[in-house]
Amino acid sequence: MIMDNQAKQQWPGPAGLIPVTSGKAEDANIHNRNFLDHILVEMRVIDAIEPDLTTEIFGQKFSSPIMMPAFSHLNKIKNKDVKPMEEYAMAAKEENLLNWVGMENDDDFGNILAVNSKTVRIIKPFADHDIILHQIAFAEQHGAIAVGIDIDHIAGTNGKYDVVDGYPMGPITLKDLKTIVEKTHLPFVAKGVLSVSDALKACEAGCKAIVVSHHHGRIPFGIPPAYALPKIKDALAGSNIKIFADCGIESGYDAYKLLALGADAVSVGRAILSPLLKEGKDGVIKQIKKMHAELSELMMYTGIKDTRTFDANVLHY
Repeated sequence: MIMDNQAKQQWPGPAGLIPVTSGKAEDANIHNRNFLDHILVEMRVIDAIEPDLTTEIFGQKFSSPIMMPAFSHLNKIKNKDVKPMEEYAMAAKEENLLNWVGMENDDDFGNILAVNSKTVRIIKPFADHDIILHQIAFAEQHGAIAVGIDIDHIAGTNGKYDVVDGYPMGPITLKDLKTIVEKTHLPFVAKGVLSVSDALKACEAGCKAIVVSHHHGRIPFGIPPAYALPKIKDALAGSNIKIFADCGIESGYDAYKLLALGADAVSVGRAILSPLLKEGKDGVIKQIKKMHAELSELMMYTGIKDTRTFDANVLHY
């Protein structure tokens, strides 16, 4: 019933700008939520201390393993001259969190980078790879700290290659990925990994990080990232690849579960979306502080002293 209500919720902005959860059986978001809620946590409080949330990503220190999401196009929502893309970048800067940005043209991406938050640019798998290379070069020139590709945004619901804002998407082969990774000096991220197979290919291609994700349910009946994480972590052991995760992280408790299952850091999207659109930067910061408190609370209850010592053995599912 909760999912049915969510499916009817109307977000501001042009129709389809912000996808909704359908509530149907094939909606991966339903299975994701159910799986996360099914994970229970044992208590280990003797010797527990107040935890340190600081996290190192791409050689830089951040205040926590909770990251901003790779939102796209939110500036199409007109609200008293407030630009949501810049607002959540400002929140990331103020809270010292890693910021992510999805599909934006160079001018808009440049405006986001001008906020001076540490930002990762995620690029669509354009059929024209020259667009990918151009956007990578622009990101390098304007101060992004990493770049990557939404490897999962290939298929459309018609069973053909997707078309986004008039741009055809296309396949990304292992050879393509290797070539693209070699074109940049920045750490490269494969976003939309949901199998050991793709994780190993991303590693072979030279990616420095992956995002375990189904991109808000792009794949029908998709397995939850939390389900995929332990096998992917085992498969990449010793590779030094950073493993990030997202999808349906609504609280610091959800973040804890994904971190314990093997993620080095997690992105939160829907959890900050409503506060972002209602209150801008201040709403995002308020929500992030709440999530930090929840994450710290559960770490203390389970004897986890810092973000390098999560233990999957405290989880039961």
